Amino acid sequence: MASTAERLRNLISENLEVDGQPIDVPQDLNFSLIEAGVPSTDLVAFAKLVSQEFNVTFTVEHCTQLKSVQEVVELIDSQ
Repeated sequence: MASTAERLRNLISENLEVDGQPIDVPQDLNFSLIEAGVPSTDLVAFAKLVSQEFNVTFTVEHCTQLKSVQEVVELIDSQ
C-alpha cells in the first residue's frame, strides 16, 4: 500500500490546478498549497476529498492552520 505522502501527492496532482495547469508536486512536501497558488475555494473542496479518502477529520480550519503539505501528512498519520 502506498504511504500517506504518496497518496496525498497523487491526490494533489490529480485534483488541484493553478491557472489550469496541474501542480508539479515536489518530493519535499514542505510547501504550501496556498503559496503554490491554489485558490481557497479549491482548498475547501480538497479538504473534503482528503477527509473522505483517508477517513479522517479534516476541516476548513486545518486548511488555514497547517502551513505545509507535510503537516497534512502528519495530521492524517496521527488520526
